[in-house]
Amino acid sequence: MTQDTILTNASIILSEEVIHGTIRLQDGLITDISSTATGVAGAIDLEGDFVAPGMVELHTDNLERHLSPRPKVDWPHRAAIIAHDRELAGTGITTVFDALRVGSIVSDQSKHHGKYARKLTTELLALRESEKLRISHHIHLRAEICSETLTEELAEFGPEDRIGIVSMMDHTPGQRQFTDVQKYKDYACGKHNLDDAGFDEHVSFLYGLQSKFGKKHEAATVAEASRFGAKLASHDDTTTKQVEVSHSYGVSMAEFPTTLDAADACHAKGISTIMGAPNIIRGGSHSGNVAARELAERDRLDILSSDYVPAGLLIAAVQLGNLWGDIARGLSTVTRNPANAVGLLDRGQLEIGKRADLIRFGNSSETPELKGTWSAGTKVF
Repeated sequence: MTQDTILTNASIILSEEVIHGTIRLQDGLITDISSTATGVAGAIDLEGDFVAPGMVELHTDNLERHLSPRPKVDWPHRAAIIAHDRELAGTGITTVFDALRVGSIVSDQSKHHGKYARKLTTELLALRESEKLRISHHIHLRAEICSETLTEELAEFGPEDRIGIVSMMDHTPGQRQFTDVQKYKDYACGKHNLDDAGFDEHVSFLYGLQSKFGKKHEAATVAEASRFGAKLASHDDTTTKQVEVSHSYGVSMAEFPTTLDAADACHAKGISTIMGAPNIIRGGSHSGNVAARELAERDRLDILSSDYVPAGLLIAAVQLGNLWGDIARGLSTVTRNPANAVGLLDRGQLEIGKRADLIRFGNSSETPELKGTWSAGTKVF
């Protein structure tokens, strides 16, 4: 049955400009865009609100938050996935790459998470196949280099899982995200209730893991990403040398580079730079690393990720649009740019023939009000 939706009197955010007019959705696709209003019966008057492509989220830990709403609480997975899906629809995200950690530390479960990615992926794919989810879900494997079981966990996946992204993460203290060991101490002691002696023992243990498995796990991650046919991403690059290594591995996206030097090196190598929306909104990094706004001012920011606050993605994109004086450019960091980076060329832009993923929002100062989300032409919020 034909499903026809006409949105009129809208400020339509195209790739390079904003026009006032009408957009038509039919059978899951955008079938017409015009710069005129329409009086067709059944057309929805948007009263001048913005219409933009549905947002594409490449890295969010939000599903993990639903899986474990409190420390040591394992919430039913199906309920967690559905709640996560509904939350993202309600923030304007229509395509998500759910970031699932692979690489566990089985010898010290008191301070580390156990294995969960394979089982959760199977459950998520089953829900997707049965059309129980409102938005488009894809898999992003976060490969933790500083772990004990990474190679075994990666081996449990195959091309049939259609893994979209594999990112290499090394959270060994003293480098990358936690170059400032004191900041890591504040984080780890607060999370695990460690005293000074316990923290020193914890850090020594992690250093030992990195020394024993680091090179092996990096090589395995690169090889497995190729086997899956996934895009390869680096995480928390800090130095030019680290970016050079990432480039040699075939990395095409850099998640959250921590310094301007690293962002400059990524730009020079043609690696897309992903920064966190919370960093934009808060005015800086909670870990004390480079401010995303500084990279934006220097034309070194390509893609935004909501990271740990899904509702922040639209807010940060609008703030970037205000910073640049170009709302279309701001929204491209959460629509066209991430979609193109992962090869999803059927979405991320309002163009005839593209998938009808779009959002409606009003904009008062720097806090946009989301008023509607459509996924493949169906209103899901």
